[in-house]
Amino acid sequence: MKKIAKNKKQTKKILEYTAVFEREKDGRYSVSFPSLPGCVTFGNDLDHAQKMAQEVLELWLETLADLGKPIPVEKKPANIYVNRMRVSLANSSK
Repeated sequence: MKKIAKNKKQTKKILEYTAVFEREKDGRYSVSFPSLPGCVTFGNDLDHAQKMAQEVLELWLETLADLGKPIPVEKKPANIYVNRMRVSLANSSK
């Protein structure tokens, strides 16, 4: 009798993490995840940095799972707010 393999449905959990992109002096972007200390990467430009961030995040979480370590869940976005501020200064002779 031939055994028929049954497909097991794998459920996937969707997790979201805050990523911080910083432009470096050399024009590249560094990326860090406040909820995952040590999980960092960089890219040559913003698009590349976003792709690298996705990749390192997936690898980081897969590695934690493979090691049997708990996967941190970011319950709310990190307390980070970035905004560019513009001011007007009077000309100064100093």
